[in-house]
Amino acid sequence: MQDTNYSGFLGIVEAFKIMENEAVAVIGPQFSVTAHIVSHIANELHIPLLSFAATDPTLSSLQYPFFVRTTQSDLFQMAAIADIIKYYEWTNVIAIYVDDDNGRNGISVLGDKLAESRAKISYKAPMSPGASRSETTNVLVKVALMDSRILVLHTYADWGLEVLDVAENLGMLESGYVWIVTDWLSTVLDTYSPLSSKAIANVQGVVTLRMHTPDSKLKTNLVSSWSNLTSRKASNSSFGLSTYGLYAYDTVWLLAHAIDKFFNQGGNISFSNDSRLTHLGGGKLHIDSMSIFNGGNLLLQSILGVNMTGVTGPFKFTSDGYLIHPAYQVINVVGNGYRRIGHWSNYSGLSIELPEILYAKPPNDSSSTQQLYDVIWPGQTTQKPRGWVFPNNGRELRIGVPNRVVYREFVSLVQGPDTFGGYCIDVFTAALKFLPYAVPYKLIPFGDGHNNPKVSDLVRLVSAGVYDAAVGDLAITTNRTRMVDFTQPYIESGLVVVAPLRKQNSNAWAFLRPFSPMMWCITGIFFLLVGVVVWILEHRINDDFRGPPKRQIVTILWFSFSTLFFSHRERTLSTLGRIVLIIWLFIVLILNSSYTASLTSILTVEQLSSPVKGIESLISTGDPIGYQRGSFAENYLSEELSIPRSRLVPLNSADDYAKALKDGPKRGGVAAVIDERAYMELFLTTQCEFSIVGSEFSKMGWGFAFPRDSQLAVDMSTAILKLSENGDLQRIHDKWLRGSACRSQGTKENVDRLELNSFWGLFVLCGFACLLALLLYLVQIVNQFARHYPDSEEELASSSGQSSRSARIQTFLSFVGEKEEVAKRRSKRKRMERGPQKETQVMMDL
Repeated sequence: MQDTNYSGFLGIVEAFKIMENEAVAVIGPQFSVTAHIVSHIANELHIPLLSFAATDPTLSSLQYPFFVRTTQSDLFQMAAIADIIKYYEWTNVIAIYVDDDNGRNGISVLGDKLAESRAKISYKAPMSPGASRSETTNVLVKVALMDSRILVLHTYADWGLEVLDVAENLGMLESGYVWIVTDWLSTVLDTYSPLSSKAIANVQGVVTLRMHTPDSKLKTNLVSSWSNLTSRKASNSSFGLSTYGLYAYDTVWLLAHAIDKFFNQGGNISFSNDSRLTHLGGGKLHIDSMSIFNGGNLLLQSILGVNMTGVTGPFKFTSDGYLIHPAYQVINVVGNGYRRIGHWSNYSGLSIELPEILYAKPPNDSSSTQQLYDVIWPGQTTQKPRGWVFPNNGRELRIGVPNRVVYREFVSLVQGPDTFGGYCIDVFTAALKFLPYAVPYKLIPFGDGHNNPKVSDLVRLVSAGVYDAAVGDLAITTNRTRMVDFTQPYIESGLVVVAPLRKQNSNAWAFLRPFSPMMWCITGIFFLLVGVVVWILEHRINDDFRGPPKRQIVTILWFSFSTLFFSHRERTLSTLGRIVLIIWLFIVLILNSSYTASLTSILTVEQLSSPVKGIESLISTGDPIGYQRGSFAENYLSEELSIPRSRLVPLNSADDYAKALKDGPKRGGVAAVIDERAYMELFLTTQCEFSIVGSEFSKMGWGFAFPRDSQLAVDMSTAILKLSENGDLQRIHDKWLRGSACRSQGTKENVDRLELNSFWGLFVLCGFACLLALLLYLVQIVNQFARHYPDSEEELASSSGQSSRSARIQTFLSFVGEKEEVAKRRSKRKRMERGPQKETQVMMDL
């Protein structure tokens, strides 16, 4: 066993010295940098290299098959840190690390894991191995000027405490900062506890990780024995046993089990010379003395196949060469010690339960199940830090503003080259006042001032980093959200159709306009239907509904349409007839009232109409369509609605809108203009001959654009919500956009006719009442027929079947057509005549 005293160079030299002495396995090295080099030698000589401390995630079994990691890989440690950052909903992280293989590769994995939850490393601060205090200070000064306050420190134990000491002097361990450090700090706490008062003061509020090892009797006995051993050798100070020490202990036992298995499988220790090394012989390095271990592959398989229980718990390798059940304790340094706030495992993520308990349950790493105890952060606060501040580097934000030439009420360049005014600018400046920090900024015009600029181009420049933000009338569309982050919408908007209106003059047939043609047809049919139903129900008992056929037809027509004015003279005697009539009169009352109200509106209010009824009818016409130059409406109409670009006409100003609409398609104009509602409402305050037709066919809003994952976008969204809640947003709207409408009194757009959809329930009710009344009436007639003609079947029994049915139907129809009183008298007379005949027949029989 050789101690290289943390020197990578000495580690490589010692590895050469060991391997030239026909070694069959090597335990070590402790540094990933050394492990990378020595692993190449181990591969060539077929000597298993077991490391309990090299955690570089790129040390894989694919590239280095004879490298066996007997501890947890930083792949899992970085996954745990990424889950902690996700748990607290932070998105930007600064990584401070040693610029070597271990540091770079670990931070690279952290970046990949953060990207899975839409977080990122916004700034990387590498430090050279063994950096001086002044070099460390320079690195941390740059970090302090960044906007993120979430700092991940991935370094070695000796340098890590030095970094935190410098951070304390720079005020970077105060409230608002978050320090998450890798397991080097827990190793220091376990090994050198208690730390000096200065060192413990520098780690207050820091969150760190420790590899989780389940409690067991084996572990307790080892820790106790180690404590007794170190206390005898160093009476004034203690040297604790860290988790790396536990894994080192298990590594020795792992190799012992593997060698025993190796011999049990018939393995033997033999070596052979490598011809390639023989050619390199000579010199003082004695490279040609190294030999290939012939049983290396068998010993390697024996190592990877060991399944034992050590002081670190179950010790077994996966098919990828990792130890099973990777798990970490999440530790918060507080006071003179630390508190465990939870655990992380790749089985169920963050939890306050022990990982070995979770292994007995189904895996569940959903965000709703992630849990940690409260953390005491730097500055002795339990409130979760925001994780972000506006960078204090003296640089102003470069904010692009569209230099519009139309609808300048929203945004316009005034009083100088860089001064803007308008509704959007006032909302922006008002929102800035609600931020808990000052934001220096400079508004930069985007556009030539002669044509409206393309907002999508401005958004693309924000995404590219040319501008730090964009402020103005920026519609939030799907394509734009793929490039930048928008704030909460501060005004609702969407595409609408504006078309010219014309007066609808009255004519001789104006009285037909209240109802649609279908409504008139159905109403007329029901007038006749009710008349027929009432005639059927009344004609047997009511003389008003009897007489010659011609008279009865006239009666039906007269009765039906006279109910329109409630002037029918015919009485209804039957109960069913009265019920049907009452329901129908109720419906007629509603129809009369609706017709009267609609006709009154038509004749007393000036009507305006447009040949364009909405986006559907506009698309079907094939006429030219106007849109605002630079607006997203062009792409939306062509790509989403499949309107040919040849039909789309770009327009620059409100005057262009008005002229194109007045000219119309026949004179080189357009049939309608499609633009956002906010623009069109402002346009229509001075243009009364046009109007919005149809409904809004796209829903969206306006917001301010910031680069992806910008914390300023989140804070500005909160500020906009506050403006909305306290009424300031509405006051700004009224200041700029409440114009005097030019609508004339008594003028409105054409009112839609009354359609059948508004009354179908009434007609269904009436139809059901008529049908039910007819069914009940039919049952009643059949019963009366059977009672008045009880012997009809006997009289027709001698007739054939077909003639019998025909005769009975004719009898039934004649019965239905008779007046009820006549049928009753005839039935009574037949019964009286039948009585004497029966007495005479009886006497003759006697």
